[in-house]
Amino acid sequence: MRLIDPILMEFDRECATTRKMLERIPDEKLEFRPHAKSMTLGHLATHLATIPAWIAASVLDEGFDLAAPMDRPEAPERAAEVVAAFDASVKGAKEALAKLDDALAMGTWTLRKGDLTLMSVPRIAFVRSILLSHSIHHRGQLSVYLRLLDVPLPMVYGPSADENPFA
Repeated sequence: MRLIDPILMEFDRECATTRKMLERIPDEKLEFRPHAKSMTLGHLATHLATIPAWIAASVLDEGFDLAAPMDRPEAPERAAEVVAAFDASVKGAKEALAKLDDALAMGTWTLRKGDLTLMSVPRIAFVRSILLSHSIHHRGQLSVYLRLLDVPLPMVYGPSADENPFA
């Protein structure tokens, strides 16, 4: 078993849950924001959906420079666009991570902003932190947005108030 394989197994489980959450986004609420400082629902969902694509685009490189020009996804017009972007993003991440042998996984990956080094970690730590932890963080934010909109929430790590197979 490669070092990346347990992370890929966890990624598969997390993706199934994230997809369920994204599928519940109401089209008519994409512009909703719970606070003036918050992202819109559409922006947050698109960010969450494209995190795996960012992994796919950078994991095999030596690192990433935040000062470099970046393409920002367009705001979605329909929630189905977010789900489709997520599916494509996940596919790309899995293809890139399939190329990650143990030597590459333990190699150094560096996040920079111009000349400033923000972090320099083993590539596998970057994958775990961004692909899983960062995604889970934003999925949690998404669940709060959906709850505020009275959208029924799926189970995540256990029953939700709306989905409880044990009740």
